Amino acid sequence: MKLHLLKVAQVVMWVGVLSLGQTRAADRSANASSPKPTRAELKAKLDPDQFHVTQESGTEAPFKNKYWDFHEDGIYVDLVSGEPLFSSLDKYDSGTGWPSFTQPIEAKNVAFKSDQGLSSTRTEVRSKDGDAHLGHVFDDGPGPDGKRFCMNSAALKFISLDQLKTQGYGKFLFSFAKKKNWEIATLAGGCFWGMEELLRTQPGVIETQVGYTGGTTQNPKYPAVHAGQTGHAESVQILFDPKKTSYENLLLLYFRLHDPTTRDRQGGDVGSSYRSAIFYESPEQKRIAEKVKARVEKSGQWKKPIVTEIAPAAKFWRAEDDHQKYLEKNPHGYTCHFLRKLEF
Repeated sequence: MKLHLLKVAQVVMWVGVLSLGQTRAADRSANASSPKPTRAELKAKLDPDQFHVTQESGTEAPFKNKYWDFHEDGIYVDLVSGEPLFSSLDKYDSGTGWPSFTQPIEAKNVAFKSDQGLSSTRTEVRSKDGDAHLGHVFDDGPGPDGKRFCMNSAALKFISLDQLKTQGYGKFLFSFAKKKNWEIATLAGGCFWGMEELLRTQPGVIETQVGYTGGTTQNPKYPAVHAGQTGHAESVQILFDPKKTSYENLLLLYFRLHDPTTRDRQGGDVGSSYRSAIFYESPEQKRIAEKVKARVEKSGQWKKPIVTEIAPAAKFWRAEDDHQKYLEKNPHGYTCHFLRKLEF
């Protein structure tokens, strides 16, 4: 039986113990709960162009704004609310003199409104929670959906790649893996709280996130996964720099931080969502996973057969925000994971 009640008790017990460093935005979706500043507060905070664009639905001059010819890697967020809006991966030169994107980084963060201010009806784009005017969307873009999100630089704030994690936008680092030649490892081995805590600080690890994979249900949520209704395993995704560590090294660590001999169980957590599994992202990862598993088994360090599943990567569903970096935020929270003194 899973120690679910213990987890709940720990959540209640440790609410409010976050240290100053641990409260660094965790996830910017929390901005939705923050009240929008008053008009007077915004006028004092923003420069005239920013206020005119975001609060009065103005339009800045083309070719004379901050981001129209800007090419750094990172994301663009709402200037006021901090909602993540667009990624540099989707930015392109539309020739219009304004920053243009093929799609928003998260569709839920933008809202659309009919704009009949000119001779023709246009579709205005606003930030969902900040309710700031951003620009307009047109049907002449190069992407598969044919959209051109024509935005005003004055409505945006750029967060560079090296600032994403410290500014609370670390989850977006995963989308830059291919461009930066980083790799992703997806591992399951029991409750993802303890797994993530032991993996996130390893040398070469750029970022981690917990979620659900290996199941059949679309957009699964924790209660259903925990109840075994979806077929998913609680998993950790590790974004790492192969120049600083290797997939093999991460797997050798993985076989020390959980018990790979217990089927559908880790400690007191029982059920298929707690199974031991490696979800490989490429043929090379599959080869390495099989090699490491055989090496671990041959070592005899584990006295029972290794039952770890090796399966192709499936859709990874990021878990609810409360589960991300749980033990970093709640240092005395529940875990059944620890590093064993094993040599493979």
